[in-house]
Amino acid sequence: MTTTVVAVGAGQASAVAARTLRRRGFDGRIVLVGEEAHRPYQRPPLSKEYLRGGEDDDLYLLPEQWCAAKDVEVVLGTRVTRLVPTSRTVELADGRELTADAVLLATGGRARRLPGATGDRVCYLRTLDDAERISALIRPGGQVVVIGGGFIGSEVAASARARGADVTMIEMLDVPLLRVLGVELGAVCAEIHRRGGVDMRLGQSVESVTQRGERVEVRTGAGDVIEGDLVVVGVGIEPNVELAEQAGLTVGNGIVVDEHLRTSIPGIYAAGDVANVRHPLFGSLRVEHFDNASKQGAVAANNIMGRETVFDDPYWFWSDQYDLNLQYTGHATSWDEIVVRGSTEELSFVAFYLRDGIVRAAFGVERGDDVAIAKELVAQRATPDPLQLADPDIDLYDLVPTG
Repeated sequence: MTTTVVAVGAGQASAVAARTLRRRGFDGRIVLVGEEAHRPYQRPPLSKEYLRGGEDDDLYLLPEQWCAAKDVEVVLGTRVTRLVPTSRTVELADGRELTADAVLLATGGRARRLPGATGDRVCYLRTLDDAERISALIRPGGQVVVIGGGFIGSEVAASARARGADVTMIEMLDVPLLRVLGVELGAVCAEIHRRGGVDMRLGQSVESVTQRGERVEVRTGAGDVIEGDLVVVGVGIEPNVELAEQAGLTVGNGIVVDEHLRTSIPGIYAAGDVANVRHPLFGSLRVEHFDNASKQGAVAANNIMGRETVFDDPYWFWSDQYDLNLQYTGHATSWDEIVVRGSTEELSFVAFYLRDGIVRAAFGVERGDDVAIAKELVAQRATPDPLQLADPDIDLYDLVPTG
């Protein structure tokens, strides 16, 4: 019988797991251990509303009052130094030990560093402290250089423009998000930034980043020299697997778990950005998004309680850039057809990624309702007629299998 659950990492997955355990009637001890000094908070607003100077009232996930009422312990500013898998004992840097019946590893990841890119005006966005530091350096008429055209880099660029800064984006690939969206739709994302006033430097690597006083100079492989008051590097994250590796768990591009989020050692689970899941639709996959962490936190909690639950969510995430809402569902590393419904020129469309006739993913701009239906198409491995997919006069709901 499970009487104590310890979550290592106090982020989205752990917070949702704690809430799910209590909702499901778990009355044992719950402890969340976080290395940051802040209470569990949401990361998506950091590059969006928070960076634009918005309110942070809804940033926090587990208010003190809720934790007190639900008897959930949150240990902050404390690093976990060791996990003893045989006894499921979590050792803390301050010398304390927590022994659990079930351990949830939600250790997340850390921003991938650009070699040689250092200085107090060279920033990486992963934590609330990072966001506060970047926000303090953005000013109207200032110059911001963003390295990386993924979702974090794109959102930082859009937020900096919203605050009146001049922005240059450097992306080593020919278009932003090339591996996720392909050339055609990646070019649409590039155009979104150009319309937003961003100076796009595509197909250029970064040779060096040098800070001199309060200015930072970036040299590219194409020979360009770009100066700014601030450089934000957004080139992905590295999963925090060290604790799991030391404990003897199977790791590989994250902590390897099955479809129930169970690691290779009984009683230990993993969820969120760090979890490499055996997904029923997509095979082994590690995903770094808010909704994924939430869904996995809930699934982990169910399985900890013995409510056997498979994680088979087809994935979904969103990005707010300028005045546009972008959404993506599914997962496609390769495709043989892209079907577009709507207008890419008018920035109102949804694009379906098909392989062997099966809808594997969809990407939409200002088409949230369509993406929600696309999620069902992905989940059911639907094989709709491409002509019907593209036809705006045909209701997408009619293409969802009913059997």
